[in-house]
Amino acid sequence: MRFSRRGFLATSAALAATPLSAMSRLAVVATTGMIVDAVRQVGGDLVDVRGLMGSGVDPHAYRQTRTDIVAMTRADLVLWHGLYLEAQMEAFFHDLGKKRNVVAVAEELSRDLLLGHDDYDDKFDPHVWMNPEIWSLVVAEVRDALIAAQPESAEVFNANAARHLRDLVRLSDYSQNILSTVPETARVLLTAHDAFGYFGEAYGFEVLGIQGISTQSEAGLNRIGELVDMLVDRKIGAVFVESSVSDRSIRALIEGAAAKGHKVQVGGELFSDAMGQEGTYEGTYLGMIDHNVTVIASALGGHAPARGMNDKLSAGF
Repeated sequence: MRFSRRGFLATSAALAATPLSAMSRLAVVATTGMIVDAVRQVGGDLVDVRGLMGSGVDPHAYRQTRTDIVAMTRADLVLWHGLYLEAQMEAFFHDLGKKRNVVAVAEELSRDLLLGHDDYDDKFDPHVWMNPEIWSLVVAEVRDALIAAQPESAEVFNANAARHLRDLVRLSDYSQNILSTVPETARVLLTAHDAFGYFGEAYGFEVLGIQGISTQSEAGLNRIGELVDMLVDRKIGAVFVESSVSDRSIRALIEGAAAKGHKVQVGGELFSDAMGQEGTYEGTYLGMIDHNVTVIASALGGHAPARGMNDKLSAGF
C-alpha cells in the first residue's frame, strides 16, 4: 500500500492563497490535540477551538465529562477523529450527530490507505497522524468541515490550509531524509503500544508494541518474555516510552533484558496519542512529528539536527 505523493503535492498546490478578511468567529470543539492543531492552522483568527484531550491524555480510554457535553452542545462544529480511536465516546458522537454539526474527520479516508486493527476484524488502526502525507488528507477534511460550517470564510480557510499543507510536505521530506540515515539493521521501533504502524510503513521500520493498537489491550507476561528474548537475540539497544502511556511495561523489558546480560536503554519519550504541552513547539502537530522523527533517528544510530527540522525542539530530549 503506497500513498500517491503526486496527489499529496497537488492537494497543497491547488489551494490558492487569498487575503484574510474580518469575519465572525466559529466555535469549534475537537477531541484530540492533533485535530485541535489542524483547526487552528486552517481556521486561524476566525475560530475559537476547544480541545477535550490535552497533553498526556489517552484518547482510547477518554470519556466525556459534563463540561465536555455542555461545550459540544453549544458549539457550531464538533470534530472527532473516528476509526474507533475515541472508543468510549463513539456512541455519544453518533447520537449528538443527529442534532448537531458533528464530523469524524478521519472516517472518509480511503480504506486502501488504512492498516488493519489488531483486535477487531472490521476496524482499522486509527493512528494515521503518524504519516504526514496521510494526515494531510485529514487536514483537508477539517478545512472542508470549517467551510461547510461557515461558507463566507471559505477563502480564508483555503488559504490557511494551503499554507499548512506546504508545511506538511516539508515535514514529510525531512522525516524521509533523516530516518533514511538510520542503519537498516537498526530500524526497529519498540514502544509501549502499537501506535506507530503508519510510521513504520512510511519509513521502512519494523514496529513492535507491548500492547496492541488500543492501550486497553493487556500486555501479558508471555508477550513481555517474547520481546525480551527478541531484544537479546537481535542485540537491540534502545526502546521508547510514550508520553500518554505508562512506562511500566517498557521498564519490565529493560529489566528482563538486563537479567539476561543485555543492556537496553530508553531511547527517548515519543508522542503517540497526544502532543506535547500547550504553548510549546512540541504541542503542535509539526513539533510532535519533528520531535518523534528526530529522537528516533538519533537514538537508533542515524543523523539528525539536535533541535530538529525547524531548530525549535526543546534541548536535551
